[in-house]
Amino acid sequence: MESTTKKKKWKLSVPHPYVLIAMLILLCTICTWVIPAGKYDTYTNEAGTTVVDPNSFHYVERTPVNLFEMVQAIPKGMSDVGWIIFLVFIIGGSFGIINKTGAIEAGLGASVNAFRKRDMLLIIGLMVIFSLGGATFALAESTLIFIPMCVMLAKALGYDEIVGMAIVNIGACIGFAAGWMNMYTVGVAQGIAGLPLFSGMGYRIICHVVLLAIAIAYVIVYARKCRKNPLHSCMYGVEQKNEELQLDISNVPKLTVRRKIILWVILAGFVVLIYGVTHGWSTSVQICALFLVMGVVCGIVGGMNAGEIADAFINGAKGIVFGALLVGLCRAMVVIITNGQIIDTILHALASVLNGLPSVLAAAIMVPVQLLINFLINSGSGQAAATIPIMAPLSDLLGVSRQTAVLAFQFGDGLSNSLWPTSGILMAGLSIAGIPFEKWWKWVLKLEAMLYLMATVLTMISMTVWAA
Repeated sequence: MESTTKKKKWKLSVPHPYVLIAMLILLCTICTWVIPAGKYDTYTNEAGTTVVDPNSFHYVERTPVNLFEMVQAIPKGMSDVGWIIFLVFIIGGSFGIINKTGAIEAGLGASVNAFRKRDMLLIIGLMVIFSLGGATFALAESTLIFIPMCVMLAKALGYDEIVGMAIVNIGACIGFAAGWMNMYTVGVAQGIAGLPLFSGMGYRIICHVVLLAIAIAYVIVYARKCRKNPLHSCMYGVEQKNEELQLDISNVPKLTVRRKIILWVILAGFVVLIYGVTHGWSTSVQICALFLVMGVVCGIVGGMNAGEIADAFINGAKGIVFGALLVGLCRAMVVIITNGQIIDTILHALASVLNGLPSVLAAAIMVPVQLLINFLINSGSGQAAATIPIMAPLSDLLGVSRQTAVLAFQFGDGLSNSLWPTSGILMAGLSIAGIPFEKWWKWVLKLEAMLYLMATVLTMISMTVWAA
């Protein structure tokens, strides 16, 4: 007799993003009770940079984080990255004003028609541009203002939000990882390691080209799958909460004189942004101010009154509240492990793994070691100051070139800026694009695996390029 009983199908459900981060926060708190507290002493080198003394690690009295302190870490984390949260709100609000004028839709509509049969060239060109920005003037938080337009463009071409996000984020992170003229990563790291500024540029440019080619190919393959069958999109079935990023290509506003002027205002704003970033802008204050002015001016040119501009700003900001707060929640993990004084202990343990290894193997392992450290220290210059004083003399003992040690740091730091939830810029970008973190992870993990495998190979090859 055939059984009519139906087998129950188990389906793995992904927790709500806030619940997922809460679980990670609890895990970090538990780690402060399990992992011994330790510290490195620091000093100021000749260049005026505060770095660690690699021979000074010592254990200190434990300062485990209790449950109430864990909860306090959440508002503390939001305070620490308040500049990112407010930058996201202002970008969202200003983009709301600009989008209300219809200029972006009209301009993107014209671009889609112009590149409909050459859209792959558009993806390649934009990723190259953002990658060059990351490699030269450390394009990071500035990328956030480009995400809304690239997401709208990608969707108008038949792709999804992930393609638009990847064009900006992955492109910039590849350049940041290669960093052949990035003063904030390679410049700081080489200064600490005692190497000439931007030395070894030729090989780093080769690394840049190789990694970027892999990333572009990955994005293009995914983009084609999405357009051919929307079921292949990682965003399939996800409700798009940010209506500002929707573009109905069949009903695009006309590109009137007013809208053309608005597009020129936006272009002028980006020119000012690039000039500012390359001439000393080091905080989000200038970027916020620039985008506010850009939004208001576009609203006025678009014929909007003061009330309409204010309403458009509020509506634009409301659409990204969910993700903006997620940035602060993720920062709470860093607050907890810092208060528990376990970062240096973990750093010391990871560096100890390399002791006694053959030089080629040590060089290869340096990359994943720096990858893990970037979860704890999500700042290029900060990670350089914390790790290079340890890795540089250690590389001498292992027979590894200091240039190779710096290259491993670059790869571990730069590529993982598209991976870890402790990256405020990544979480802010996902918020603006309307992409849930777990959906991004599903898409990016395979790419990151390929990039890190190639980065490890390139690091090992550098042993012959830069003989110790």
